[in-house]
Amino acid sequence: MSPVHHKDSEVVLERLFFNNRLFVLIVFALVTVFLGYKMTQVKPETSFMKMIPTEHPFIQNMLNNKDDLENLGNSIRISVEAKQGDIFSADYMAVLQKITDDVFYLPGVSRAGLKSLWTPNVRWIEVTEDGFEGGPVIPQSYDGTEDSLSLLRENILKSGQIGRLVANDFKSSIIEVPLFDKNPETGAALDYEALSKALEQQIRQRYNSDLVDIKIIGFAKKVGDLIEGIGSIAYFFAIAIGITLILLLIYSGCLKSAIIPLICSVIAVVWQLGLLSCFGYGLDPYSVLVPFLVFAIGISHGVQMVNSMGIESSLGADRLTAARRTFRGLYIPGMLALVSDAIGFLTLWVIEIDVIRDLAVAAGIGVAVIIFTNLFLLPILLSYVGVSQRAIRKVQKNRERKTRSWELLSYFSHPVVAPISIVLAIVGFSLGLYWSKDLKIGDLDPGAPELHPDSRYNLDNAFITRNYSTSADVLVTMVETPKEQCSSYATMSAIDQYMWRMENVPGVQSAVSLVTVSKLYIKGTNEGNPKWQTLARNPYVLNASIAQASQLFNTDCSLAPVLVFLDDHKAETLDRVVKATEAFAAEYNSTELQFKLAAGNGGIEAATNQVIESAQDKMLLWVYGVVSILCLLTFRSLRAVVCIIIPLALTSVLCQALMAWLGIGVKVATLPVIALGVGIGVDYGIYIYSRLESFLRQGKNLQEAYYATLRTTGKAVSFTGVTLAIGVGTWIWSPIKFQADMGILLTFMFLWNMFGALWLLPALARFFVRPERLSTVITVNTQQTTDSKKAVA
Repeated sequence: MSPVHHKDSEVVLERLFFNNRLFVLIVFALVTVFLGYKMTQVKPETSFMKMIPTEHPFIQNMLNNKDDLENLGNSIRISVEAKQGDIFSADYMAVLQKITDDVFYLPGVSRAGLKSLWTPNVRWIEVTEDGFEGGPVIPQSYDGTEDSLSLLRENILKSGQIGRLVANDFKSSIIEVPLFDKNPETGAALDYEALSKALEQQIRQRYNSDLVDIKIIGFAKKVGDLIEGIGSIAYFFAIAIGITLILLLIYSGCLKSAIIPLICSVIAVVWQLGLLSCFGYGLDPYSVLVPFLVFAIGISHGVQMVNSMGIESSLGADRLTAARRTFRGLYIPGMLALVSDAIGFLTLWVIEIDVIRDLAVAAGIGVAVIIFTNLFLLPILLSYVGVSQRAIRKVQKNRERKTRSWELLSYFSHPVVAPISIVLAIVGFSLGLYWSKDLKIGDLDPGAPELHPDSRYNLDNAFITRNYSTSADVLVTMVETPKEQCSSYATMSAIDQYMWRMENVPGVQSAVSLVTVSKLYIKGTNEGNPKWQTLARNPYVLNASIAQASQLFNTDCSLAPVLVFLDDHKAETLDRVVKATEAFAAEYNSTELQFKLAAGNGGIEAATNQVIESAQDKMLLWVYGVVSILCLLTFRSLRAVVCIIIPLALTSVLCQALMAWLGIGVKVATLPVIALGVGIGVDYGIYIYSRLESFLRQGKNLQEAYYATLRTTGKAVSFTGVTLAIGVGTWIWSPIKFQADMGILLTFMFLWNMFGALWLLPALARFFVRPERLSTVITVNTQQTTDSKKAVA
């Protein structure tokens, strides 16, 4: 974009907005009222399908077979613990029956798949002299007497449910509750917030007593707890607004200068949320943090406007003239920074997970509205209210005296200091790359890493993991065959070999399939002799042996899932199981037999990890590529691109090293942080470089130009960086761990992006920017030169 085009666009927009100020304010007010109303209709929402990479081959395999798979990964487990004694008491069993009945009628529950000691699909089987005998674990004759409880104990021992539905110590039992992603009664997406509240109010609160203690885990409960924690975000947002207002008052010395950018930034948030409602979007537990980022970006640009307004007013300009000059001087760098932010956020769209794509849309819309609220509305409001005389005197006083701190910082551009800074940056890059090699993909902790280790959910998960042999983490491998061939000896033998290999993979507890049932049946028909616990080659025997395993193959016997129970869902555990499965599939797969990954929560996590791992570098390339191209189009200089981008890249590398050091994995919650940090951080570099370039064109040497830049734009950048870091730093005390992690990372990126712009950018300019060349780049006319001297970027 040439300077002439810059000039033309500035003149047209300046006249359009400032010559029609009252009309513009009326339009802004009407739009704000309308979008404010729409904002009230935005509700927290989430969906199981939005949280998973639906385009990944694993998930495609799962969805293609969803009608034949019982465990898609979307289920909850309710543990009912007997506080005194064990589960073999009439009172305990009566409470368990009531809980099972209540859970049965909760919205979204797959009632056919519900499992409890009280459901008829939990059965026992044994071999007797007369053949096989079996029945429901709790017989119809159960009446709570000692004899019936004794019979119940025997049935449980024969059912094979110890360690699965019944705890190893017999002091608790599980209710397994598979869920639909849509409420079958209404057809609407399952409301996880409502379901979580129902579980709390109708199950935990109703039945927790001196007799039993209720513990609940599962995807739906985890999301419900995250949504519950969202309420605290409003408090952090209010705290951030309060902190920002106080610091703005201290910085500007003017109440009007503090309130106006605050109001415009809040209006930007209102517009963003209103537009999300208009487009049919809601706020999930991950994108709910975006409004604060929109507010932060708005404050960043608002401070630049207020700073420039004060300087222009101190030079004797009236309110309207000062506002017009402020707009004229900041329109180009502000527009560049915001467009870079918006497009940079939209690059998150390359990640094939809908919840991240929704976050990209929310952030992109938020930044787009800042163009209107903070680049156009804010200077128009300032043209009416101006700045106080006290603020003007403060600016004049600062201009008349030399500031020792800015003078010292200007030495970052000195010919002697600049090379030292470059060397330190190279060392920082090297150390960051070395430390970031330990950065892991996926979850690094058991339970729900999005929540704190001492959260109710993670304590419940720890209890169930500790007391049951069967983990809540399951990876399901789908074995596909032609119709009626899943019980052939060749298929069953291959499944048997696969199970044996899986059970020897570190991190695997056990594996279950129709082979498990077949072996038990064959052993049972041979007087229970363990030597006969093997597969028979006779097809009639095999077909008969799987009659009781109907849940472990589909109706036409073309699909037989293998359930692999894992110690946890850590990234390295999932990676080992996936690689072992893929190696086995490469050896055994044929046109007649296919081992396909993967369902269950473990399979979904593995697919998510792979998508994130492949998208991480792609996302960074897109973010930096887009920002670099926009900087190149605006400044028409590769040297400018280098000066702006390298400090950002250093911050990204150091942020990854910090994540590795803190044990924060790259996952759905943390992957967008780096892109968001780059998007916000590029503002600093653009404003600094734009202002530095304008002073260089006036004939100043580099150190003089940088000193002048620090006294104007640099002052605003440093204030913004510190203010936003303090505001987002309050997230560290959030009850939601992933928000606390984001608080740590964004605080680090805000500060380092600010520091990089103030420290490394002038050092790079010493080597890449030639002041003598700038004088030949732009010479439009005398008036433009005058305006350039007065504009504050």
